[in-house]
Amino acid sequence: MIRDLTSRSRRPWRAAAAAVGASSLLFLAACSGDAAGDGAELENTEGSMTDFAADQQFKATEPLDLSILWTDWPDLPIKDSWRIFDEIAKRTNVTLEPTNIPFSDATEKRSLLISAGDAPEIIPLVYTGEDAPFVSSGAVLPMSDYVDLMPNFQKYVEEWDLGDMIDNLRQDDGKYYMVPGLQEVSVPVFSMIIRKDVFDEVGAKTPETWDELRDALVKIKAKHPESSPLADGFEGQSMLNYAAHAFGTVGGWGFGNGTFWDEDAGEFTYAATSDGYKEMVEYFHGLVEDGLLDPESLTTTSDGSTDELSEKVANSAVFAASGAAGTVEEFRTALKAADPDAEFELVQIAPPGGSAGQVVEPRNFWHGFMLSAEAKDSPHFVAMVQFLDWLYYSPDAREMLRWGIEGETYTKDADGIITIDPDYSLDAFNINPDGKTDLQKDLGFSTFLAEATESRALKESYNSDQFVEYMDTVLATRTPRDPFPPAPLDDTELEQASLLATPLKDTVDTNTLKFILGDRPLSEWDAYVTELEGQNLQGYLDLVNGAQQRFVEKN
Repeated sequence: MIRDLTSRSRRPWRAAAAAVGASSLLFLAACSGDAAGDGAELENTEGSMTDFAADQQFKATEPLDLSILWTDWPDLPIKDSWRIFDEIAKRTNVTLEPTNIPFSDATEKRSLLISAGDAPEIIPLVYTGEDAPFVSSGAVLPMSDYVDLMPNFQKYVEEWDLGDMIDNLRQDDGKYYMVPGLQEVSVPVFSMIIRKDVFDEVGAKTPETWDELRDALVKIKAKHPESSPLADGFEGQSMLNYAAHAFGTVGGWGFGNGTFWDEDAGEFTYAATSDGYKEMVEYFHGLVEDGLLDPESLTTTSDGSTDELSEKVANSAVFAASGAAGTVEEFRTALKAADPDAEFELVQIAPPGGSAGQVVEPRNFWHGFMLSAEAKDSPHFVAMVQFLDWLYYSPDAREMLRWGIEGETYTKDADGIITIDPDYSLDAFNINPDGKTDLQKDLGFSTFLAEATESRALKESYNSDQFVEYMDTVLATRTPRDPFPPAPLDDTELEQASLLATPLKDTVDTNTLKFILGDRPLSEWDAYVTELEGQNLQGYLDLVNGAQQRFVEKN
């Protein structure tokens, strides 16, 4: 187990088992399709290992240069001096040649490169569903055809019970074109952070439901009448995201394409017209109306920073707010800056339950990678896939990507406890802040590549003990909502759906905020639904349900 580091604290978070048995292995084998069938790909074996296996060090049998698309964060531009690339080359005989794109418009630039056939061989930082626009053109490879070359991927899909989730990645042709980062355990990254000392002060317990939260906020408001005790800080998108599941719907960041699977009816409905969505909107409207929810926190444009919200927390204007593990430390820093002698207790709590139960978001994948179509013609194609299987799914590679070089930047004892070397820091998580060399900024470790696949132990290694407690609470007391069945659209349908979905979502976003803030009376809910219907909502649902039915028939 990997736990407990020296000088552990965090900076703000940035911009997510039992074996499944023979059936999942059969599925994976079936999806490997042509990779071993016609032998064409297996001719491209330069540099590959003939006996590559799970949990084995990959090392190309001859030096290889592989191109990769690299996203530069605004405060973390790639450096030629980064040790991560030297360490990868030392271990694998592979030199990565990055093509850089800025984070600000990474998705657009990536799409342009792929569509023009100019993308590097390796395309990382791809989330589930982002492969869909490139399927019909053949611009990226169907990765399901090549998972027989990926023993680490297959092993951890089985061990972490992810087979059904992998099945849901398939596009209309029954194949999937990206392989995701795998998470041994999955809990909501964003939830609610409370000043537990203040809740205790007014006699309110840690809320398990949204109704209990309201009762607590009323007590806090009575004690601190100048406050608006609850806030979001992310334009409402965070709070609506983690609240929606408890009301039996989706919202905020998790709204997606707006559809929600109705198990009883056996079809997709539109979430934002449902009784559950209306109940959620009414709940938050009531909080605003009674001065319990800060309306500014629902409208202030957020760039990922919570400085304004931290100031309100520090000034005792807010006592509960949305955030991730790093936000806890941001609030703590602000409170200490305001009063170095202040005593307080900040706790990230499990998302409250509601009328739909103690339900949270479905178990999730994290970002993975695609391969450009041109990669298939490379003489070292097999070695490339083996290398990526090691890089993305091998425990040794994952530990290196997060912590650097064992014996130099960190040590690990017999119990698996990692301790960072005193000369090094990891400022992104405020670990060992007195270290002279930062693992991330100076050496290139703990970048986006480190996030993709994580065991529970690795996730715990850089998170605070309080976040570990949060994970334990969510896993023990909350139920992940079942994922919706696949409904992959073909190329023509994707275009049609986009033209319909965008104005529908704009109407939803605008009116959700108006209803909550009281700028539109809730008595006009039916009129709002009629407006959505007038934007051809039924035509949109017909597209999605038709795709779902077709997928079932074909697969």
